[in-house]
Parts: sequence; structure tokens; C-alpha cells
Amino acid sequence: QVQVVESGGGLVQPGGSLRLSCTAPGSIFRLSIMGWYRQAPGKQRELVAAITPGGATNYTDSIKDRFTISRDNAKNTVVLQMNNLKPEDTAIYYCRNYLYNYWGRGTQVTVSS
Repeated sequence: QVQVVESGGGLVQPGGSLRLSCTAPGSIFRLSIMGWYRQAPGKQRELVAAITPGGATNYTDSIKDRFTISRDNAKNTVVLQMNNLKPEDTAIYYCRNYLYNYWGRGTQVTVSS
């Protein structure tokens, strides 16, 4: 079983920042698009951002200019830097390896005062 592991969630006040990280085994990480998804209570899981092995990125409109996705192929890590967080960003955030469609277990992000 290939493992995709997220870390970095937590509780933050509106306007604050969090940094999420995701790692996967190198053999599949380097060849794969990696993505961050989120699922809020009562809502469907949605794409937040994705990045190709070459570094091309795609963002959902609601987080553009606030979130940044990046990857370090040497460390097999993809990072989601989240700034100016809003209460509506509260969700469980999941990392996805597109090559094999593997998902992490998720990390909770809560934005609240």
C-alpha cells in the first residue's frame, strides 16, 4: 500500500496562515501530478490546487492569490501555503497522487476566532 501522508493542519484565526505538507514515495511522486483537495461538512470534496511534475499549477478560483502550491521533487514533498485564511476555508484537506489515484487520510484546517 503506497502511503500519501499529509501534515500541518490546525486551528487558526481569520487572516492567519497555515502550511500543509504531503509526502509520497519517490518513485511515484516524481512522475505524478499532485493535488490538494478539501471537503467541508455537508459539501462535496473539491479540488483546491494541483501541480505537475514540471511545476505547472492550477488553482480553484476561490483561493487564487491566497494559496500557493509548490513541490520539491528531491524531498518528495508538495506544500500548500495558505495565507489570509477565511472561515469558509475550514475543511479537511486531502493530498492526492494522480498517477495511482492514492489519497491521504486528510488533515483538519479550522479557521475561527
